[in-house]
Amino acid sequence: MAEVSRVGMLTGGGDAPGLNGVIRAVAMKCIEDYGYEVVGLKRGWKALLEPESDTVMPLGLDDVRYILQEGGTILGSSRTNPYKNEGDPEKVVKQMEEFGVDALVAIGGDDTLGVAKRLHEDFGTQIIGCPKTIDNDLSATDTTFGFDTAVSIATDAIDKLRTTAKSHERILVVEVMGRHAGWITWGAGLASAANVTLIPEVEPDLDEITEIFKKRAENGEKWGLIAVSEGVTFSEDFVTQNAEKDEFGHVRLGGVAEGLAGEIKERTGIDTRHVVLGHLQRGGTPTANDRILSTRYGLRAAEAVKNGEWGKMVALRGNDIVTVDLSEATDETKTVPDNLYQDLRTFFG
Repeated sequence: MAEVSRVGMLTGGGDAPGLNGVIRAVAMKCIEDYGYEVVGLKRGWKALLEPESDTVMPLGLDDVRYILQEGGTILGSSRTNPYKNEGDPEKVVKQMEEFGVDALVAIGGDDTLGVAKRLHEDFGTQIIGCPKTIDNDLSATDTTFGFDTAVSIATDAIDKLRTTAKSHERILVVEVMGRHAGWITWGAGLASAANVTLIPEVEPDLDEITEIFKKRAENGEKWGLIAVSEGVTFSEDFVTQNAEKDEFGHVRLGGVAEGLAGEIKERTGIDTRHVVLGHLQRGGTPTANDRILSTRYGLRAAEAVKNGEWGKMVALRGNDIVTVDLSEATDETKTVPDNLYQDLRTFFG
């Protein structure tokens, strides 16, 4: 195990409220408690494949002390895959050496952490992972920072849309982020008292949804709210999505709310519109819960560097922040259990 004197950090994938909290906590603990120098590597894994003049960003105490409340990431991000092209992983390792980075804290979701896992296994890279996803779909940890903020934003949006739906007697279909796991939609749908909540884990029954809104109309309520995850699929062929893929082969989703709104309008005769929340759910100031959680993750990640817990990821288990193998974070997607979805169905109608 190589001695550590300079610690690097990078943030990969989509931004999430709380990223700056992790950066702040790692830097302050590494500097104050362990005497390490800390630098940020800007734009995710791209920093180590296509470095630019500003790639290495010094992270002193004055640089990070007051960034906790800021959304996004001061290090920038990208969806760069170092394992996409032959020879690129070796470039990453060599560039770390050229930057004088002895240990790396990689903050990201399953793609970023998957790269971290492979770099450690293939080259013995001294690397610690920190889970980041607003989708809350990493199986190795109870909760990820950014999730609480995303649910709060989506809930607030649906609350606001209710007044418009009632005033104009419309059904509003609200598209919420969630590719394979419907945690944000589940939370926002429950918290906002949406009339119907649809998640990728359960294929919706359009006939059932139609009847819900027909019965509401018979009772004088010709309006309603549907919360739907962007990754929801129907057996009916009315939903389109962009065939374009990102660096990790993920199809760019979109279109489910628009397609569903058209289908509901045709079936019920009620004016139906759609709203896509999109990146609004990632942005803005993190909630107090996400500031606290991201800080705790960062402190434990710094401790893991000090202890040489390479190839590990920090994770929340109960009330404790522990370390687990990176493989635990990337092997399986954590989805919404059926019993939690069935709880939602009590409020359909």
